[in-house]
Formats: sequence, structure tokens, C-alpha cells
Amino acid sequence: MTVFRVKRIVRLGIKSLWMHRLRSTLTTLGIVFGVASVIAMLAIGEGASRDAQERIAQLGSRNIIVKTVAPPEDQSAPGHQRILNEYGLTYDDAERFQNSIPGIQVIVPNRRLSQQAFYRNRRVPVEVIGTVPWYPSISPVRPRFGRFLTVTDMRYKQSVCVVEEGLVRDLFGVDDPLGQDVKIAGDYYRVVGIATTQNRAASEDKDLSPARKTGGANLGGIYIPLTTVKNHFGEVATQTGPATGSTMQRIELQEIIVQVRSIDRVLRTRQSVQALLALSHKKNDYEIIVPLELMRRARDVQRIFTLVLGSIAAISLLVGGIGIMNIMMATVSERTREIGIRRALGARKRDIVIQFLSETLLLTLFGGIVGIVVGSAIPFGVSYFGNMRTLITPGSLVLAFGISSAVGLVFGLYPAYRAANMDPIESLRHE
Repeated sequence: MTVFRVKRIVRLGIKSLWMHRLRSTLTTLGIVFGVASVIAMLAIGEGASRDAQERIAQLGSRNIIVKTVAPPEDQSAPGHQRILNEYGLTYDDAERFQNSIPGIQVIVPNRRLSQQAFYRNRRVPVEVIGTVPWYPSISPVRPRFGRFLTVTDMRYKQSVCVVEEGLVRDLFGVDDPLGQDVKIAGDYYRVVGIATTQNRAASEDKDLSPARKTGGANLGGIYIPLTTVKNHFGEVATQTGPATGSTMQRIELQEIIVQVRSIDRVLRTRQSVQALLALSHKKNDYEIIVPLELMRRARDVQRIFTLVLGSIAAISLLVGGIGIMNIMMATVSERTREIGIRRALGARKRDIVIQFLSETLLLTLFGGIVGIVVGSAIPFGVSYFGNMRTLITPGSLVLAFGISSAVGLVFGLYPAYRAANMDPIESLRHE
């Protein structure tokens, strides 16, 4: 088919559609909404999935996180009795991991406590994180101003701290936090650094500080040398409850993060960690979190989520395709005499099929282009007004446009072949 013939067919198709502008526009709306819904649905699903994967990825794909959890309560213990409940991870566990499991690159023990931080007349709920100087090497936490904790701070149990950036405004106001003293549980700690978290989720959390403060939740973390936390806070805490009375709990570590040298060894190292903990812990007082497994599950969920959303949105395209078939069938009936005249003048069946298919494709291509514009604008509106992350991928644009073109081709075939197979003599008699 020459370029001249293609231009002629397109020109005839545009002329025919322009003669029925309102009908053509209303028919195209089905394709516009279908394409827009496919792009918008996929963008919302992809954004939610990418957000979840980034939150998991910040935990480290080569990390294995072991956390202390409270074991099931002993129902045989009499109520309102003062007892020492000892459970959770220990320093010996961290040492066993280092000495017994090959392929470990670094181990980070952490102690986490919910406390109140005081600065002048301000009081802010915080999470005290007793950690080691190499904590930034396995986490997204980075010193932005000043410095992080050092080996000297650990060795000499210095009363220094690093404050998360999200706490600065609530705790210090307009004052420069570096060099200031923060009071926590009766002890003062000199601020030597401001830490920031290199991910998008952390910046969102900072915007939520007023709501979290109203709810009494911790607004952020304050990093203190692990040896200092052990020296100042001890390892025994007293809890009072209506069912158990006054209970003393002894917990050495809330968390141990194990980083392996190669991502291929993560699952094998997890099994080794599980085996070591099973030997030394009689209670079910720990849980193991493997971000790599969580990321794989998130990807699987994302595939299912995308398939479901895409299928729902594709129904709109299907409805639009049925509308196009309906209109084209009506067009064929209206132009029966025209078809007969063209056949009498020597037009072949193929020419009739191509003519009606070109009109259908023009409708769907125009609707697909407008749908891409509308569908690309919807995710921006959702992100702006709904505070949700959306992500438009080139693949979703190609997919939506390709589906719309396929819908136009499939639903335009039957009307085109019906027009081509009309009897020329009967068509000429048609009034």
C-alpha cells in the first residue's frame, strides 16, 4: 500500500468522522476513560508497591534483624507477685553469632528505650537508641551536622548523643542543638551530631510530627553509646499491671542486626541464627526479620495487585470497545448505499474493510492519546490531594495505548467485514 493510498484513506476516515462530530466524540470517551483508568490504576499500584519496597530496602537487603519480643505469659504465676522476668536477646547471643557463623561482615547490637527528653522548658517523647559507632554502616542513618558516635565514646562511656533531624525543631526550637545538653532520665547528654535518614519515608514522618506528638508517640530517636545506656539505665525495668501486679523485667538487648558479606548467604545465615537462638533460648522471646524475604513477598504482592487493578481498569476499555462496535454497526447501516456505489465503481472487499477499520482505529488512537494525557494527570492529583505516592512507568503508557489500539482493531473487524460482504445490488437498492 503506497503512501498516497494511506493518506487518502486517513483523509476519508477523518472526513467521515467529522461529519458526525458529536457521535464520534461520545464514542471516543469510552476509550479515553478506559485508557486513563488503566494508567491511573497502575500508577497508584506501582507507587504503593515502590513505597513499601523502599521502606523494606532501608532495612538492608543483606541484613538479618533479630528482635526481642515478650514471651507468652506464664499462666501459673500467681497474680500481684513481684518477680524478675528475664528474657530477650543478650550480649552473648551477639558474640555467638560473630564467632560461630561464617560470612558475617558486621554485627550491631541495639538497646531501645522510650523516654522523655528535656531541654529548657521543652519536653518531647523520644526513643533512646543505645548503639555502636558502626551503626550507620548497616542503616540509612547518616550524620548531617557534627559527627556520629565514636569508639572513644563507647570505651569511656561518654554522655554524648546524636539527635535525629526530626526532633530538632520540637526539642530545640530555634537554638543550635550542637553543643547543647539534653536531659534524659536524670542524666545530661551533650549533643555532638544531628542525624538524618536517607529515604523518603523519613521526610514524610517529619511532617506528621504534630499528630504524633498529640498521640504521645515518640517523635524520633536519640543515639547514645551502648555502654553509656547500659551504665545509666541498667538492664532491669519495673512494670505494673492490673493482672500481673508489679513485675521486674531484665532485658539486655532489644535488637541485633547481622549483616552478611554476600546477598547469596542471607537465607543460609538466617537458618544458622535460628539454630543458635533455639539452643540458647528456651522461651519464644525473639523474632527474626529478613528484609530480603519481605522484598520478595512485596514484589509478589505487587504483581497480583497490578494484575487486579489492571483487569478492573481494562473492563472500561472493553465497554468502550463495545460502544465503538455499536456505533460502527450503525454507521455501516447508514452508509449502505455508499458501500454499494463504491463496490459498483470497482472497490474490492479489502478496500471496504480497510476504510471502516481506519475509521475505527482513528477513533481509538485519538481516544488513546487523550486518555494518556488524562491518565497522566490523575496520579498527580491523587499525590497532591490524597498524600499518596504514585508512579507512572513508560510500560503502563505503552500498555494502555496498545490495549486501546487492539480494542479498536478487534471491535472494528466485524462491522468492517459486514460492510465488505454486503451484496452490491442490494446495497444500491437501499434507501
